Amino acid sequence: MPIAIRRPILAVALALSLSGCTVNAASHTPLPAPTADVARASTAGRQTTVFAGGCFWGTQSVFEHVKGVVKVTAGYAGGAASTATYEQVSTETTGHAESIQVVYDPAQITYGELLRVFFSVAHDPTELNQQGPDQGTSYRSAIFYASEEQRRVASSYIQQLDQAHAFSHKIVTEVAPLKGFYPAEDYHQDYALHNPNNPYIFINDRPKVAALKEEFPTLYVDYHGGH
Repeated sequence: MPIAIRRPILAVALALSLSGCTVNAASHTPLPAPTADVARASTAGRQTTVFAGGCFWGTQSVFEHVKGVVKVTAGYAGGAASTATYEQVSTETTGHAESIQVVYDPAQITYGELLRVFFSVAHDPTELNQQGPDQGTSYRSAIFYASEEQRRVASSYIQQLDQAHAFSHKIVTEVAPLKGFYPAEDYHQDYALHNPNNPYIFINDRPKVAALKEEFPTLYVDYHGGH
C-alpha cells in the first residue's frame, strides 16, 4: 500500500518529538457521559453518523474497536462530490475534512456513547485545523449530523464538556449538517489494521486504540477486518 503523501518523514519526526500522543488532551480517565442522549433502541437496527477528527486512519481504527459499531468507512465530508479525491483534498482547498462514516446498532450503543468515545480518545477536539503532526482544514474536528436529534445531542455535549472544563482549552469541534459522505480510495480503508508498524500508525494511532481499551473496557472489541 502506498504511504499517503502528507505523512512524510518530517511529520513522523515531529510526531516523535511530541511523544506521538494525539489522544485526549485531558486526563487518562473517560469524559463524563452526555447528560442528553438518545434512548437505547429496543430492537436492533442501523443508524449512521459522520465524524472528522484528523487523519481518518486513526479515527477509523478506534471506532472499528467499539462494540455496537457495524461498519466504519474512511472518506471525505464537508465539500463537493467532484472534489472528493485524496489528491484534491490534499490541496486544502476543497472544504472536505478527512472523515469516517460510522454505521452502528442503536440497540447496542447510543449516539451519546459514540460521542463520548470521539471526544475522549479518538482525537483532541481543542486543536483547530490540526491533529498531532497534521495541519490544515482537512484535519479539522467536526461532527456532520444526519438528523436534528444528532445535532441536539452533539451540541449539548460540547456545551456540557466546556462548562465542566473537561479540557484545558475550549472545544473547537464544528457541528454541521451532513451534505454528503464520499468513501476514500481503497488503500485508505483499514490502513491502520494492515500497517500496524508503519511509523505514523505506531506513533499516532495505536495509542488511541490502547486508550479506548483502557478507558472503555466494556465497549472495546477486537477487530480483524471484514465488517
